[in-house]
Formats: sequence, C-alpha cells, structure tokens
Amino acid sequence: MASVKQFQVTFDCAEPERVARFWCEVLGYDVPPPPEGFATWDDFDRALPPERQGSAFACIDPSGVGSRLFFQRVPEGKVVKNRLHLDVRVGIGLVGEERLAALEAECARLVPLGAVRVRLLLADGVNESCLVMQDIEGNEFCLD
Repeated sequence: MASVKQFQVTFDCAEPERVARFWCEVLGYDVPPPPEGFATWDDFDRALPPERQGSAFACIDPSGVGSRLFFQRVPEGKVVKNRLHLDVRVGIGLVGEERLAALEAECARLVPLGAVRVRLLLADGVNESCLVMQDIEGNEFCLD
C-alpha cells in the first residue's frame, strides 16, 4: 500500500471566498489560477449554476510545500468547538518572553484581518505558551 504524500485541509464555512482570503493573509498563501478557459475566478463562478455560485474556494502555498486549503459552503453554522484546528507556528524554537512576544506580534497582525483573540495559554512545564484565536467565522486556531 502506498503512503499518502499530500493532503488537503477542508473548512466548512458560510462564505468560502472570504474565509479563504483570510487564511491566504494569515499563511502567506495564494489563490490558485482559475480553471483553463476562464480569465478570473469570478468568470468561472458566473458559469456555474446559481445554487453553486460562491460555494467553494481554495488557497495554496506558493512554495508548493504546504497543504492546499479548501473552503466549502455548508448550510449550518458552527455551534461547538472544532474537533480539528490549525496551529500557526510562529514561535518555533522560542521560549519564555521571546515566544510570548512573537505570539503577541502575530496576534496584533491578525486582529485587523478579522481574527479574534480568545485566550493565552501560558507554558506549563510540558507545553510551551500558545495563543488561542478564532478566524472570521469563529473557527479556533492557535498561534503556536
């Protein structure tokens, strides 16, 4: 059996393009080129049946290393804690005040984009400090 080499992370959301563009800003990702035969994603979207317009969007790592993120519209809203979340690794190799400063600096960059600060979890001897946040639709993620 072959091992998996790549995977995509899929987000259920109400506004796929809005959430995708938020994550592009967070991660430095890009919107992929539109399908062949379409000059823009808007052109592609207008070619879809009305019920499918605006139903999906994606973003990709420009280096090709990171996983593709896919965003799909679902009818129900988020009601409970995520069972899966992304850790945005901004403090790798940092500890103590230096790590906290890196987490706070990234938080300060993301809040104007629509992210919400939830709580700071301080180092406890086992885990380093991290900052729990929410994206523009309330999905939790951590600055780690």
